[in-house]
Amino acid sequence: MKLSGVMLLMIFYCELFVYRITAQASGRPSVVNIGALLSFSTNVGKVAKLAIKAAVDDVNSDPTTLGGTKLKLQMQDCNHSGFLALAEALHLMEGQTVAIIGPQDAVTSHVVSHVANELQVPLLSFSATDPTLSSLQFPYFVRTTQSDQYQMAAIAEIVDHYGWREVIAIYVDDDHGRNGIAALGDTLAAKRCRISFKAPLSVEATEDEITDLLVKVALTESRIIVVHTHYNRGPVVFHVAQYLGMLGTGYVWIATSWLSTALDTNSPFPSDVMDDIQGVLTLRTYTPDSVLKRKFISRWRNLTDAKTPNGYIGLNAYGFYAYDTVWLLARAINSFFKQGGNLSFSKDSRLSDIQGHLRLDSLRIFNGGNLLRDSILQANMTGTAGPARFNSHGDLINPAYEIINVIGTGYRRIGYWSNYSGLSVVRPETLYSKPPNRSSSNQRLYSVIWPGQTTQKPRGWVFPNNGRHLRIGVPNRVSFREFVSVKGSEMTSGFCIDVFTAAINLLPYAVPYKLIPFGDGHNNPSCTELVRLITAGVYDAAVGDIAIITNRTKMADFTQPYIESGLVVVAPVRKLDSNAWAFLSPFTPMMWGVTAIFFLAVGAVVWILEHRLNDEFRGPPKRQVVTIFWFSFSTMFFAHKEKTVSALGRLVLIIWLFVVLIINSSYTASLTSILTVQKLSSPIKGIDSLRSSNYPIGYQVNSFARNYLVDELNIDESRLVPLNSPEEYAKALKDGPHKGGVAAVVDDRAYAELFLSTRCEFSIVGQVFTKNGWGFAFPRDSPLAVDISTAILKLSENGDLQRIHDKWLLRSACSSQGAKLDVDRLQLKSFSGLYLLCGLACLLALFIYLMQIVHQFSRHYPGDTESNGGSSRSARLQTFLSFVNEKEDEVKSRSKRRHVERTSYRSEDEMSSCNSNRKHIELSSNLSLDSDTRNCNGSS
Repeated sequence: MKLSGVMLLMIFYCELFVYRITAQASGRPSVVNIGALLSFSTNVGKVAKLAIKAAVDDVNSDPTTLGGTKLKLQMQDCNHSGFLALAEALHLMEGQTVAIIGPQDAVTSHVVSHVANELQVPLLSFSATDPTLSSLQFPYFVRTTQSDQYQMAAIAEIVDHYGWREVIAIYVDDDHGRNGIAALGDTLAAKRCRISFKAPLSVEATEDEITDLLVKVALTESRIIVVHTHYNRGPVVFHVAQYLGMLGTGYVWIATSWLSTALDTNSPFPSDVMDDIQGVLTLRTYTPDSVLKRKFISRWRNLTDAKTPNGYIGLNAYGFYAYDTVWLLARAINSFFKQGGNLSFSKDSRLSDIQGHLRLDSLRIFNGGNLLRDSILQANMTGTAGPARFNSHGDLINPAYEIINVIGTGYRRIGYWSNYSGLSVVRPETLYSKPPNRSSSNQRLYSVIWPGQTTQKPRGWVFPNNGRHLRIGVPNRVSFREFVSVKGSEMTSGFCIDVFTAAINLLPYAVPYKLIPFGDGHNNPSCTELVRLITAGVYDAAVGDIAIITNRTKMADFTQPYIESGLVVVAPVRKLDSNAWAFLSPFTPMMWGVTAIFFLAVGAVVWILEHRLNDEFRGPPKRQVVTIFWFSFSTMFFAHKEKTVSALGRLVLIIWLFVVLIINSSYTASLTSILTVQKLSSPIKGIDSLRSSNYPIGYQVNSFARNYLVDELNIDESRLVPLNSPEEYAKALKDGPHKGGVAAVVDDRAYAELFLSTRCEFSIVGQVFTKNGWGFAFPRDSPLAVDISTAILKLSENGDLQRIHDKWLLRSACSSQGAKLDVDRLQLKSFSGLYLLCGLACLLALFIYLMQIVHQFSRHYPGDTESNGGSSRSARLQTFLSFVNEKEDEVKSRSKRRHVERTSYRSEDEMSSCNSNRKHIELSSNLSLDSDTRNCNGSS
């Protein structure tokens, strides 16, 4: 054993000697100076200090990493001070430092980055998460941890996942806090969410200052609070919030990664601190499990026990990144030397010109800074925190976070967020091999125990506890006051007001509001202007007869429509009186003509089918013509006396009588409707005829109908006449276009129906030519709009909405339905199927009948062609027609007589033949004579 140990030691020193010889031959220095800027008293600084020292020792103990060159580390404590960080950075760079690990926070990083730019010394920060540090302004700043840009994207997706729309941001008012919250605002805006209130804290805020700030937060509407601070202020914020009762039911608190870092570093937390953060959500930078990570965790306790006087310090995510940063820098330095880089420094001429006692002229520019920075950004390694590779923006690839819910004395992971697939309960690395799926159905988190020990998702907002009522604008109408009626400054009633009140009463929470009239009381106000005042902050909502149209939806959010509406044309109508020829009205001329033709055709077909069998369809030609006409038209009343005896005739007649039954029923029903139902007529048939004419058109003052007629239908403004009340409507319509009135009024359907309910001389003509509805208007993304919409749907389902409608708008004096401008006449196409069926039956019967006739004719006159071969075709046709005209009984009897005659002729011929044979046979033998005689007698 001793011999083998000695051998291994000799091999190690030999390799070390070879690497040193190689390094000297290649021009590599034996030592490379690197620095580290930390805040030793912080959670991150304590862990990073140990991790960086351990990494430097590991790099120096492995001669293969730098080819025999060693890292010489110098750490400086900047104590969270930008000034001290600047001084310590200058001190490090005086010693020809090629790279600095750190600074630790955003404030010092912003300061030191200017020095790094001047002296071209790369900064590798494992904990400065400010997104603005990745800008082009700081080319020598390299972030070796995840940017807050991704952490804020994760928070925005959590907010959107639970359906919240507004958050409150509490943050430390420094570079880290301001820039992080700015990134949060941008990512929330992409989800149509927003930060409704920003609550900045000074870096050294006292408990009283925090109390004053949280009191303002409690008076706001949103209950989703994001805390983006440092660990020294974060616990105080939660302690004050607990004291003010802001960690109870209804609140949602989301802390950024400072809280998870504190939980990992100082675990276990004191019980009083844990009580202040129950139900809080926080994010922790995700580091995938690996062999390297497990090995580093296993040796962490030995590192802390040996090098910290206060005992064990927990390992947080920044410890992994700090350890990996040293290895990343070591590999980059090795690549730097392989590419021919050397450690050379030159004077900065601008520093030499500065006079004073600061000795800035001792600082040198690192000539290989560009090459070393590029080597760092081109690194591709796997460390304890996972893959270390940079994208084109200088950020680490595959950013991911764990989402943690603080419960009891510890915490519980409820899911993950990654920039690749969003929210998931599956580890991010298992999703990288699959196509990204950001659909809402794929975004999942486990259940959360929210503040107040409840599992029910908080609504996320309440009405502000500042004593202010919602200011709701109500149009002060002067006409159609059944919809909205304002009496004085307090009394408001009407259909729209009752619907809103009923919806408010269905909400599970109280809504303090005040209805404020809008308008001068002399003219109907513009609802578009009322909606615009919501965006201006004059009103918190608008309730009334507000149509949901395009330009208004661009300014505000609307609830579910509570009444259907749309533009219609109202015009004078007159009653149509029936005339002496009203009985012809049920059918169109085409229908009458086709029906008459079918009556004659069916009569002719039945005559053809019955003529040879039925005596009632025989006789002189004049009588047969009369029979056809009589039979045809008598079937209309089912009064035909002639009986059909043929099967084909009965088939045709049955089908025809069915057609006649349908025609008679339809005619009777249509004629009854024409003679009993009131018919109205108007020269205006609808919006198309009104648009094509040059008549003046009336519209309601301040209605959107005017803009629609001008902008959409291109009607000249000179034709439009503003009207302010139903009385003006009636007068203008009665006067008509020739006496200073209007030909028609274009208005919303709801107004038109209410106007027509007591004025029978007018009616809606044509169809509704726009489709919209009325709703209540709220500011964009208002959560109250969603709840009111749900309440309106409930009113519709339980029938209350219809009851409110009947209370205010149900009138029965006149029908408000549109005038019937044309008599409802039955068209031929409505009966085409019946006529087609009857026609096919007739053709089929005629075809079968013709085949039967031809067969009989060929059987009864089989020899005509042979015996009269020279006769003309006309003679043959005349014979056929004569055959067809004969009664079938006569044909059959004549056929029998011919058969008997032919039989007798055949017998006579046979007898004469037998006599001749007898004479001949007498000359034969007697035996033959006897035999033939018997045969002849037998045959006769």
